Amino acid sequence: MTMERVTATPAALDMLATLRAKHGPLMFFQSGGCCDGSAPMCYAAGEFNLSDTDVYLGNLDGTPFYMGIEQFAYWEHTQLIIDVVNGNGGMFSLDNGTGRRFLTRSRLFTDDELAQLPRPSKAVT
Repeated sequence: MTMERVTATPAALDMLATLRAKHGPLMFFQSGGCCDGSAPMCYAAGEFNLSDTDVYLGNLDGTPFYMGIEQFAYWEHTQLIIDVVNGNGGMFSLDNGTGRRFLTRSRLFTDDELAQLPRPSKAVT
């Protein structure tokens, strides 16, 4: 079994499918705070400018997921589990206005799991 740095619940995958049908290919960026807190932000592919300090963590049903390298230093020992709950999404995220929002849950990797994980790659800009 391959260990993933980021996964999604069935509810999150359903929400992704709904948003993809409306907006086309998507991408995620894990917000580090400020206006939208530390929410996973969903954008139409290419609508968020990645930098050389962002890292690719994996994909959720074909949707790439990125995070800033400085924030990754805090989260590197955890698996991110993207879920959906009722409420308003981040004001720049495509889930805003749907009555549901993406939410990041997490769990610590075991030492064995962490040893199996490759370092994340830099985002291609």
